[in-house]
Amino acid sequence: MEDLKKWLARREIYAIKGPRQSGKTTLLKILKDYLIEKEKVNPKNIIFFTLEDRDILDKFSQDPKSFIQSFIFAPEEKYYFLIDEFQYLQQGGQRLKLLYDLFDNIKFIITGSSSLELTDQTGKFLVGRLFSFYLFPLSFAEFLKVRDQRLFRVYQEKHSLVWDFITKNRGFPVKKDIFVKDLDRYFQEYVIWGGYPEVVKTKDLETKRMILKNIYDTYITKDIVELLKITDTFRFRNLLGHLANQIGNLVNYNNLALDTQSYFQEVKRQLSILNETYLISTLRPFFTNKATELKKNPKIYFVDTGLRNYLISNFNSLDQRMDKGILVENIVLQQLKTSFEENWQINFWRTLAKAEVDFVLKANKTIIPLEVKYSSFREPKTSRSLQSFISGYEPQQVIVTTQDFWGEKRVRNSLIKFVPTCYL
Repeated sequence: MEDLKKWLARREIYAIKGPRQSGKTTLLKILKDYLIEKEKVNPKNIIFFTLEDRDILDKFSQDPKSFIQSFIFAPEEKYYFLIDEFQYLQQGGQRLKLLYDLFDNIKFIITGSSSLELTDQTGKFLVGRLFSFYLFPLSFAEFLKVRDQRLFRVYQEKHSLVWDFITKNRGFPVKKDIFVKDLDRYFQEYVIWGGYPEVVKTKDLETKRMILKNIYDTYITKDIVELLKITDTFRFRNLLGHLANQIGNLVNYNNLALDTQSYFQEVKRQLSILNETYLISTLRPFFTNKATELKKNPKIYFVDTGLRNYLISNFNSLDQRMDKGILVENIVLQQLKTSFEENWQINFWRTLAKAEVDFVLKANKTIIPLEVKYSSFREPKTSRSLQSFISGYEPQQVIVTTQDFWGEKRVRNSLIKFVPTCYL
C-alpha cells in the first residue's frame, strides 16, 4: 500500500498483479477509502467496477470511450477509475492506451490475476505509461501481524538483524531467544496452510480446506478454461499434481511429458502459463564459466504452500511429514522473493557431482550462499556442499537457517550465521 501511495499524483496507470484471492480487490477498496479519507477526493470521482461482470465487460468492450465518459460530470476535476479483473478485456492494452491519451484527468488503476494478459497484451501498448505492482499471498510477517501483534514486534526486531547482515554485511551478537519456539509454532502453521488471506483469517481447518479448494477450482475454470482457452483440463490438472509432488526438484521436461501423457513443448508451454498466472515459481541455477556446474534445468516451487498441500491432500503437521525440509525450503524462497529489491538475484547452486546449496543470493559482486536446515542444532555445523561452495567462491557472508538455533562460525574468511528460519 505504501508503494501505491508514492505515485498517486502521477498520471501513469497502476497495474496490480497477483494470484487469485491474494487480496487485490480488497486492496482497491482500501485505496478507495484512502483517497476519500486522506486525500479528500470526492467519492463521486472514484469509480470502481469489475470486468468479471459480463454486462459491464460488454459495454466497456464495445465503446470504452463512451463508457468512461458517462461517469465524468466535471471534466476539470481529477477522477480515479479502479478496474478489477482487467484480464478479461480483449485488446485491453490498446483500449487503455486510447483512454489514457484521451483523458488526462483520469488515474487508471487496474488489477489482474494473469501476468500473461497484463504483461504481453497490455504492457506492450503502455510502455512508459504503466507502473506494475505485485500482490502475493501474505508473507510470514503479514501472517504474524494478523495472528499475534506481540510476536510480530518480536519478529520485526530479529528479522531486521538478519536482513542487515545479508544486505549490509552488518554483524550482530548471538543472544538467547526466549520467543523462538512460540514463533516457530506459528511458522509451522504458515508452512502447512500458506498465506491466502481468507485461509489465514479462518481458524476452522475444514473451512481452510474448502477455501483452498475454491481457489484451485476458480483458477482452473476462470484463468485456464475461460481466459487461456485450455480445453484439456484433465492433462493440466495431472501436470499440477505431478509438480506438487516434485517441488524443489530439477525439472525434467521429458519425464513430465511421459508422466502426463503430453509432449515436451506442451509441458514447457503449460509451465510458462503456471508461472505467468502466479501458481508456481521457477528457480534457475547459479553458475560462472565453470564446466562442472549445472547451467540449464530450473527447479519448481509453489507460490503458496497451502495450495500445494491441497493438491497432494496432505495437511499433516511438519513432524509427521517426509517432505518437511522441502516445504520449508519452498517458504524460504517465497520469503526471499518478497523481501529482496529487484537488484538481487536468487538462484540455486548444483554441480555435476551433485554438490548443492539451496539458494545463492547475488547483488553486484556480493554472493551469499543460503542453506536451509530445518532442524534443532546443538552447535554450528556445515555440510560438505556448503563448504565446497565457500572454498570455491569465498563469500564474506553465509546463512544457514535452522529450526530454533542461533549461532555463528568462521570458515576461512566467511562468517556463517545460523538463524531460525522463521526470522527470514
